[in-house]
Amino acid sequence: VQLQAFGGGLVQAGGSLRLSCVASGRTFSSYGIGWFRQAPGKEREFVAVISSSGDSTLYEDSVKGRFTISRDNAKNTVYLQMNRLKPEDTAVYYCAAAWNRMSSMWYTHDYWGQGTEVTVSS
Repeated sequence: VQLQAFGGGLVQAGGSLRLSCVASGRTFSSYGIGWFRQAPGKEREFVAVISSSGDSTLYEDSVKGRFTISRDNAKNTVYLQMNRLKPEDTAVYYCAAAWNRMSSMWYTHDYWGQGTEVTVSS
């Protein structure tokens, strides 16, 4: 499966963005999809993940209540709605696919999108 992430940009603190991860391939609905981010000079970190069916989700503590992950398997797309953005959310955001699992660990994901940059100004 190939992934492409879209929707990043520059936004003021308190604002919102919606990221999209569009996948090619006929087996998209068999993959758990995660969002990860990497800020300059920092390690890649987990943000959110959704199960293959969309029934289960998991969030990193700092984004709980602000970010929402969802998916539309008919459109081969996963979304990350980000509200009440903070400057510390500034990073390159990546979506990644893990076959038949929902995992917060980046190394369990086999396929990665190219990343989309999010900058939150204070």
